[in-house]
Amino acid sequence: MAENNLVYILDGKIYINLTNRCSNDCLFCLRQQKDDVVGTNMWLESEKITAQDVILQLKPHKDKLNKGVTFCGYGEPTMKFNVLKEVAEYLKENYPDVYIKVNTNGHGNFLNKKNILPELKGLVDEFSVSLNAQNKELYNTLSQPKIDNGYDEMLNFSKEAVDLGFKTTMSVVSKFEDYDVNLSECEKIAHSIGAEFRNREFIPNGY
Repeated sequence: MAENNLVYILDGKIYINLTNRCSNDCLFCLRQQKDDVVGTNMWLESEKITAQDVILQLKPHKDKLNKGVTFCGYGEPTMKFNVLKEVAEYLKENYPDVYIKVNTNGHGNFLNKKNILPELKGLVDEFSVSLNAQNKELYNTLSQPKIDNGYDEMLNFSKEAVDLGFKTTMSVVSKFEDYDVNLSECEKIAHSIGAEFRNREFIPNGY
């Protein structure tokens, strides 16, 4: 039986893999190319996980907490909002200086049918939101959203995060095949919202 690998280490930093479910099916996602990250299988045996399951896997890596914790795996972490929140609460209560980042597609408010951001104040330090494209048409092509208005939901989430004082970075993946991601236009969108901008060139291995 495969193990649920909820915690993995990449470049000496802690990452948390909460779910394999996602409201996007991005063409460039690493999960389209391989099953593992640096040897850790990212496909979960079961989606029935608790915060305690995550915490148990975090404990052997306490020495790495000073480098921060990122919620990022083979799925959208806000689809497990309650687990994410509980793990973040545990970390902040026991390791107040830990820096917590969430990599997200920005659909969390839609998926949870409420604004989740106020509940994460003081728990999450930074959101990295996948902007992916300069317009809805290209976004839909690259991100393959399974929800209506995924692009607008992502932009609204990003704006709300900025307005609530979260450090917010909006990212794109460039140089994936021949898709015309316009970096200057994407950067303008991020800055108009008040977010920072990050371009990640596509790497076939993902890291």
